[in-house]
Amino acid sequence: MAYVITDECVCCGTCIDECPSEAISEGDDKYVIDADACADCGTCADACPNEAIVEA
Repeated sequence: MAYVITDECVCCGTCIDECPSEAISEGDDKYVIDADACADCGTCADACPNEAIVEA
C-alpha cells in the first residue's frame, strides 16, 4: 500500500530528501508520491512535520 500526500502539505521538501525510492515530486499545489515507485517504507511520513503523508 503506497503513501499519499494530503492537502496539509506545505511543500517544505523534507519528504523529498528522505525518500529512498525518489518517488516524491512537485505537483501543482503540493508534493505527490508515485505509487508505482513508492517502497511503502514510511520514511516520508515519519519525516513530515505537518503529518501530511498517510497510507493510502
